Amino acid sequence: MLDDFMTRALLAGIGTALAAAPLGCFVVWRRMAYFGDATAHAAILGVALSLALSLPIFAGAMAIALLMATMVTLLSGRGYAMDTLLGVLAHSALAVGLVTVSFLTTVRIDIMAYLFGDILAVGRDDLAVIWGGAALVLALVAWRWSALLTTTLNPDLARAAGIDPKREQLVLTLALAIVVAVAIKVVGVLLITALLIIPAATARPFARTPEAMAVIASGVATVSAGAGLHASYAFDTPTGPTIVCVIAVLFCCSTAVSGIRRLALRG
Repeated sequence: MLDDFMTRALLAGIGTALAAAPLGCFVVWRRMAYFGDATAHAAILGVALSLALSLPIFAGAMAIALLMATMVTLLSGRGYAMDTLLGVLAHSALAVGLVTVSFLTTVRIDIMAYLFGDILAVGRDDLAVIWGGAALVLALVAWRWSALLTTTLNPDLARAAGIDPKREQLVLTLALAIVVAVAIKVVGVLLITALLIIPAATARPFARTPEAMAVIASGVATVSAGAGLHASYAFDTPTGPTIVCVIAVLFCCSTAVSGIRRLALRG
């Protein structure tokens, strides 16, 4: 069954969606969208270093993503606003990565595949990495769910309960780095943040509990991966951007339904 490239692509999309959607809820709740974007952009430098050193792409991308998160943590509060710091580090890392790739004359590379994804080229080894990463992210989120949620709601309350907010931030950063590393093959570094944020934002109007929001977001992301893959095949469009377009359409529908519901309640 896995010899069919469409089957492998579908499994890759579902695995990435299941990893990204629950984590995306915390990104939305903590207003970390720009942080996620910066981490994703920096991953292209990890791709370049992996190719230069003949290392697995997953390892290089995750290492640079973790390095980016560590640098942001160390440099924050030292005279620069957080959005400025993220912008400088993210775009600098992206530029350095692209320049580094241009020097790799002995390595054949399709840079567009890493910028916008190439899910149709996913192989068996890629599937193992994607689903292994997804399982690890889901395990981390499930294990620290209560602590992460308490820290997100109120750091002072978390400290009173014996929870270290910095430790939970580290767990969240690690999970985010893993998602970035596994999602490169599916949607590329420029669209990873969309896979994190839009499903969570789509689920928000229909969820009454954090757990329900995570489950609905996972469903939205999974459906979008399948529908986007089918639409890409039918209309011969880039698969990664098509998946994001499907999620965007679902977000618009969610917003419209939420607006109609509010008007009905007022009436």
